[in-house]
Amino acid sequence: MCSVVSRVKQAQQHALASTHCLRTITGKWSYAAAGRRLVRPGGGAGLQPLQAASRHYCSSMEPSRRLLFRQLFESASSTYTYLLADTETKEAILIDPVLETVDRDLKLLGELGLNLKVAVNTHCHADHITGTGLLKRRLPGLKSAISKHSGASADVFLSEGDKIAFGKHHLSVRETPGHTDGCVTLVSGDHSMAFTGDTLLIRGCGRTDFQQGCSKRLYESVHQKIFSLPEQCLVYPAHDYRGQTVSTVGEEREFNPRLTKSLEEFVDIMKNLNLPKPAKIDIAVPANLVCGLHEI
Repeated sequence: MCSVVSRVKQAQQHALASTHCLRTITGKWSYAAAGRRLVRPGGGAGLQPLQAASRHYCSSMEPSRRLLFRQLFESASSTYTYLLADTETKEAILIDPVLETVDRDLKLLGELGLNLKVAVNTHCHADHITGTGLLKRRLPGLKSAISKHSGASADVFLSEGDKIAFGKHHLSVRETPGHTDGCVTLVSGDHSMAFTGDTLLIRGCGRTDFQQGCSKRLYESVHQKIFSLPEQCLVYPAHDYRGQTVSTVGEEREFNPRLTKSLEEFVDIMKNLNLPKPAKIDIAVPANLVCGLHEI
C-alpha cells in the first residue's frame, strides 16, 4: 500500500442491514472546481453523476429529497457493503460488493425497485473477491469504478476530487493511500458520511505489510484527508471484526489507539503487528485486478 450537491441530514445508525433516511438541504448539481470530475455512467470523457434511491417511508421528508442508505454485511470476511440510492430517480450505487453476496444484493435492489448504476471498490481487496464483475454480468449497463492507482480493471478510474453522483446526491473521492496505493475514501456532499474502506477502521486501520503498504502514507492520509472532516462525520469502514457498525471522525481522532500516536509511534506499531497472511490473498488479488472475474 505505499504507495450535484446535496446536503444530508446526519444519519442515525441502526442494526446491520438497517435503512437510514437522510434529509437533503439542497438539490442541485454543482460541477466542482477545475480539476474535479463529475462521474456519471455512460458520460464519456466528462464522466457524469450517478443517482441513488431512498425508502418510501419517512413521511416527514419530501419524496424528492430523500436518500436511501443500507449497510450490509458479509460474515466470512467481515466486509461491509453499502447501498445508497435516490428515491425519486431510483438510481443507486453500491460500495465494496462481495462475490458471495451478489444474489442478496440483487434481491434487495429488485425489492426496492432500484437501478444500480455504479459498483465502486474502495481499493483492490486481498481478503475477498469483489462482486463487481458478476454484478456487471447480471446487470447490463452497470459500470465498475476503482482508483486509477489500483492497477485493477474498471470502467471508471477515480482520482482525487471526482464526484460519484446519484440523483441529487453525490460522493466525493479522496485519495487515501497507505493500505494500498489505490485506496480511496468516499465522502458525502455535506461531509456527513465517509466511507473509508480499509484506510480507517473503527478504533483501528488497515494493515501496511503487503500490497504496496506504507505506514507513513496511511498515517498522512488519515490525518490529512479523513481527520480534517467535521468531527460529527460518520465513519463507515469496509470491515469490522468486533460487531461495531459505525464511528465518527471525532471519536477516531480521540480514541483510535493507533492513529492518536505520533507518526514515529504509529510506524513502530504497524511494524510489529505480526499479522497472519490473509487466507484468500492469492485468489482474491488476481481476481480483483480483473474486476472479480478471474475463474468464475
